[in-house]
Amino acid sequence: MPTTKKTFCRICSAFCALEVEVQDGRVHTVSGDPSDPLHGGYTCMKGRQVGHQLDSPERVRGAYRRRPDGGFDEIPLTTALDEIAGHLEAILALHGPRALATYAGTASFFNGGTHEVLRGWLSGLGSPGYYTSLTIDQPAKMVASIRHGVWGAGGHSFASADVALSIGNNPIVSQLSLPGGIPGNNPVKRLGDEKKRGLVLIVVDPRRSEVAKHADLHLQIRPGEDPTLLAGMLRTIFEEDLYDADFCGAHVRGIEALREAVSGFTPDHVEERTGIPVAQMLEAARRFARGPRGSASSGTGPDMSPRANLTEHLIMALNTLCGRHNREGDPIANPGVLSPERPHPAQAVPPEFLPRMLTLGGDPAPRVRGLQQIFGEMPTAAIAEEILLPGEGQIRALFSTGGNAVAAWPDPTQTRRALESLDLHVVIEAQWTESARLANYVLPTRLPLEREDVTYFADPFYEQAYSFYSDAVVEPEFEALEDWQVFVELARRMGTPISIGEGEIDPEDPPSKKELLERLTQGARIPLSTIRGSEGGRLYPEAATKAAAAFEGIEARLDVAPEGVPEELAELRAERIPIPGRYGEDGTFTHLLIARRMRHVMNSVGQGWPESSKRGTTNPAFLCRADCEALGFAAGDLVEIESEHETILGVIEPVDDLQPGVVSMSHAWGSGGGRETDVRKLGAHTGRLVATNKFFDPTTGMVRMSAIPVRLVRAD
Repeated sequence: MPTTKKTFCRICSAFCALEVEVQDGRVHTVSGDPSDPLHGGYTCMKGRQVGHQLDSPERVRGAYRRRPDGGFDEIPLTTALDEIAGHLEAILALHGPRALATYAGTASFFNGGTHEVLRGWLSGLGSPGYYTSLTIDQPAKMVASIRHGVWGAGGHSFASADVALSIGNNPIVSQLSLPGGIPGNNPVKRLGDEKKRGLVLIVVDPRRSEVAKHADLHLQIRPGEDPTLLAGMLRTIFEEDLYDADFCGAHVRGIEALREAVSGFTPDHVEERTGIPVAQMLEAARRFARGPRGSASSGTGPDMSPRANLTEHLIMALNTLCGRHNREGDPIANPGVLSPERPHPAQAVPPEFLPRMLTLGGDPAPRVRGLQQIFGEMPTAAIAEEILLPGEGQIRALFSTGGNAVAAWPDPTQTRRALESLDLHVVIEAQWTESARLANYVLPTRLPLEREDVTYFADPFYEQAYSFYSDAVVEPEFEALEDWQVFVELARRMGTPISIGEGEIDPEDPPSKKELLERLTQGARIPLSTIRGSEGGRLYPEAATKAAAAFEGIEARLDVAPEGVPEELAELRAERIPIPGRYGEDGTFTHLLIARRMRHVMNSVGQGWPESSKRGTTNPAFLCRADCEALGFAAGDLVEIESEHETILGVIEPVDDLQPGVVSMSHAWGSGGGRETDVRKLGAHTGRLVATNKFFDPTTGMVRMSAIPVRLVRAD
């Protein structure tokens, strides 16, 4: 007899509520939960296919050891863990703790407790080698927060906004929820509801994206020119006295320095660089500044483009100049259901009060390119170089969890070379990814439907106070641990501690998942036991609070012109204005390639799934029809896409939502090993177009992964 169980999806950070029909321990159907108060039955096609993950022919169904010939032998899980612990002990004894590193990909963030245990395990071994997908995605947002400062009471919510400015973000496809931006939970409905209320939506995007089609004003910018546009908007706001002088006078420093720094970004200059008509730029600046409520926010697009740190800082400066921060008494609908009770003061937070993840620097520093630790992490854009560079501190053992390094890291040719050179490479994975096939050991892990969890990662990002605790829906048919349990088992075998917060995990008496989550949510506004006792997701309006009064004696201010920003603006203003069709250092590249997302996949997740494959088995090279006609391309043609670093193949798809000179492709497709010969079935790896040691951000190490100069020719 089938039963229906409530759970939530963990493919992306939206964590949509699901109803799963189960019979005889197997998943039959998956659908959205119409009774859920936040998602209202919404799911995407990826979420409705989560049952396919369980029975996929590519599922890792046991522990495997790599043979010298490259094949794999299945071995007992306990044997694999024993051998791995022994190999790691030998490596650490010979080379020291810096020889060990871990990479935690996007999926690892969607399993509560994984990162806390992982960091505790590394700390117990004395290793600083903590790398995550955060530092190759949107690290600029963190850098901007560090330079600009943080407002204790947060910014205006989307639900209260009169105007919203969305820059390079497409939550209708990505489901990414960012503070003040369009919520990723049922995004079309949420956007439609606010538009009916009177919201004015301004979108900045080189593509007429799904979100841009809903915009009152769409600024179809040239790729990579976001900081130029924002500087021009700020200049207009200064020139026309549209900023909140009272708020700035009380809480902000650097006003005059920023005014001077953006003075050269005249409307005509901005139009010449960005391609946006003067009238549109002025309208956007005026409509946003006059609000009176609403935030500017951004997504992956500008953060993968050049000068991402400057772009994100100018977005924060725009919000601050226009006073888009909660004042004393303003409602805060979601202070974090799983967060402890604490005040949210309407004032700038002193840097010494900020968490570790809002810091730059630290010891030891990376060994390459003069980079530094960021947010208490090592920069992932440098990890392949750290593996390949001989000498003290060389990484010789890598543990990967929740990520596919070959698909995700820039320059996959270098990535493969690095992974193949490791003394010990352990992948904790549910699927036989390209990275898994390069490992010495592959350990099976539980998929989301096979584990209990709470909406831990998404908790602070929900616009309303919402939480969902789900038990496991089904059990795996073979022995498998959760990712974090692997590190507990290794600590037990190696006799090392795992610290979490102010306490430790006892590897000899490890916690259950429920016990781990209880430790991580001690003092929560809503006790975990209350959330766990509710079937399905619930709103908790009793968790809502209000912006508190400022603490006396604290004189911190937000800084709109911190050290480095005026200099970066001066460099930007002094740059040669790119000539369309003549991009790159030598001016020989005709197009700029931008990143994008597609509905049927999430990074590399979903590729090859039955319903997703009906939407396509490649990441097309989307090109405007005028360019296709000029170049003699037709739909389905195979083309070579050449950058300054390498060449990939792409399958042409003519579209009407791009301007001439722009090609758009999704990331995390294709193979990292040489030229793709089956691009129609595998896609093309856009990361092969860039090198990690060229055109990178000196603060984060982030490589240019969008607005890449390329040229296109028909493939032979």
